[in-house]
Amino acid sequence: MAAARLLKDEATEEKGDRARMASFIGAMAIADLVKTTLGPKGMDKILQSTGRGRNVTVTNDGATILKSLHIDNPAAKVLVDISKVQDDEVGDGTTSVVVLAGELLREAEKLVNQKIHPMTIIAGYRMAAECARNALLLKAKDNKQDPDKFKSDLMKIAMTTLSSKILSQDKEHFAKLAVDAVLRLKGSTNLESIQIIKKAGGSLKDSFLDEGFILDKKIGIGQPKHIENAKILVANTAMDTDKVKIYGARVRVDSMAKVAEIEGAEKEKMKQKVQKIIAHGINCFVNRQLIYNFPEELFADAGILAIEHADFDGIERLALVTGGEIASTFDNPESVKLGHCKLIEEIMIGEDKLIHFSGVEMGQACTVVLRGASSHVLDEAERSLHDALCVLSQTVNDSRVLLGGGWPEMVMAKEVDELARKTPGKKSHAIEAFSRSLQAIPTIIADNAGLDSAELISQLRAEHHKDTTNAGIDIISGGVGDMDKLGISEAFKVKQAVLLSATEAAEMILRVDEIITCAPRRREDRM
Repeated sequence: MAAARLLKDEATEEKGDRARMASFIGAMAIADLVKTTLGPKGMDKILQSTGRGRNVTVTNDGATILKSLHIDNPAAKVLVDISKVQDDEVGDGTTSVVVLAGELLREAEKLVNQKIHPMTIIAGYRMAAECARNALLLKAKDNKQDPDKFKSDLMKIAMTTLSSKILSQDKEHFAKLAVDAVLRLKGSTNLESIQIIKKAGGSLKDSFLDEGFILDKKIGIGQPKHIENAKILVANTAMDTDKVKIYGARVRVDSMAKVAEIEGAEKEKMKQKVQKIIAHGINCFVNRQLIYNFPEELFADAGILAIEHADFDGIERLALVTGGEIASTFDNPESVKLGHCKLIEEIMIGEDKLIHFSGVEMGQACTVVLRGASSHVLDEAERSLHDALCVLSQTVNDSRVLLGGGWPEMVMAKEVDELARKTPGKKSHAIEAFSRSLQAIPTIIADNAGLDSAELISQLRAEHHKDTTNAGIDIISGGVGDMDKLGISEAFKVKQAVLLSATEAAEMILRVDEIITCAPRRREDRM
């Protein structure tokens, strides 16, 4: 028995087929979980946290759903990770990548049961992925040279991305918002300068794009409400020291007059600090921290707009957008970079007053103001819009475009099938399996819309055996439609990322033949 006691008491190990079964089952369960959110008719999930406040999230963004799950299965964790990476990398396709990986594993499981070795399957999958990618490369269109066509491509991509999200009702409105915002970036993929403000109230249709920058603060009392040619000092410094704070200070004095002296000194210090700040020749001072009444008075006397407690995200962005830098000391004004903008004024959105900076240095800055019925709607709208913005900003860089609606998967599947026929040996089974997995995506899109998927996919297959075809699933009419006429497009970059990540993840899970679970560390009894 001595040989068997290799691992510690409570550690368990699963070997060979059992380990593989466990990882397949975990991965497929995750794929099935998000499968129903795929496509224009996909359903949403409600996620309820068990923590304080029981926060509720309503979403159909694959990455958001998977991020919120606590998962014990190691293979399932791999899928959660690929959806995260897909979200960070290209921003959309988070559900597709998990579903594709899940399908690849489902096919692999059948092959393993037919006694085909996992390494053979992996080799076949690799060849198939390479072949699928080349098929996509050949079919991708690039309209970078023709700005009008390119803009309509962007509109189509935005509308396709949004059509599977909550914004699908007003997708033209939001697609236009997103395209305008991204085109202002002039090719950078830094979405920092597109700010999204959520204000409950109104309906989603009332959302709008505003050039410039909106800070979610009110303007203080007795301060100028309207400043032209603003010079802005963005700071992160304490402006709350003009009174003795009772807690935290122990001062022994023998009369109240002494306390007054101390307060006087504090006030004097504050006054000097404010004068140093005014010496920068500014007419707007934005601070990350509180500003007490006394310095606020001083600023108001000098005709300077002082904004306190601007949240950190807001202040970092404000500095970026106006071309300033955040300062914390004011002794040498010449080294501080001030921000500039043409006009600062107060605006009303719904019930709230906000401060609007227009004509900022960084031309690409803009703010999207989202309106909606409740915070859940707004959160989901923000996620959807974020997906669209990510995809568009990637497309501006890599302007290759594919048709959507299951068309790319069918194109890839056809090429992969042909490769399977030419390949000798057991690998060909794996390559065929890859092609079946690709066809699963249009199948699921059709299933989610309540259509007869088997019938539709066989029609699609027949269409795709012609040389050139734009056939994909037309969800609206419930048949096979021309994707080009319907204007359903996707970004090449997203599809490529889905294909490669899913293959790699499936490969990684296939390589597993042993799962070792370590026992948790015991707490020692300290009796």
